Amino acid sequence: MVTVVLPDTWVYALRLPHDPRAARVARMTVRAALAGHGMHEVVDVVEMLTSELVTNAYLHTRGPASLRLTALSDGRLRVGVWDSHPHIPPPFDKAPPVAPVSPAPLNADGGRGLHLVQECADSWGGWALGDDVLGRGAGKLLWFEVRTG
Repeated sequence: MVTVVLPDTWVYALRLPHDPRAARVARMTVRAALAGHGMHEVVDVVEMLTSELVTNAYLHTRGPASLRLTALSDGRLRVGVWDSHPHIPPPFDKAPPVAPVSPAPLNADGGRGLHLVQECADSWGGWALGDDVLGRGAGKLLWFEVRTG
C-alpha cells in the first residue's frame, strides 16, 4: 500500500475581473481552499479579510484584481490581493508596528475594512509594484497573514 503525504505548502491563485461579484467569488474560493486543506479554524477570519481587500480593489480601481493564497511551511497562511492602482492606503503604507487605524464612525457606509485587517491579522503589509515594461504603473499588492496552527 502506498501512503500519500500531502505537502504542507501550497499556492492558489485567482484572477478576478472588475466586477461587483468579485468579492463573493473570492470568499467562496477562500472557503473551499481552506476547507479542503483542513484549515477550518481560520476560514471565517480569512474569508472576511479577503473580502475587504477584494472589495477595496473593486471600489478604488477600474481594472482586474488577483487573489493569491499561500500556505507557508511554518504554519502561516498569506493572502495577497493585487490591483492596478499604485496607491498604498494606510496602514499598509508603513511597516508594522504602526498606530492603529481609527475605526469608522458608526453611521459611516464604509471605512472599516483596513481596521479589521489590522485588528484580526497577525501581520500585514503592502508593496507598490513599480512600472511595467511599457512604463505604466503595475499597481500594488496588499497582503496579510494569519497563523493556522
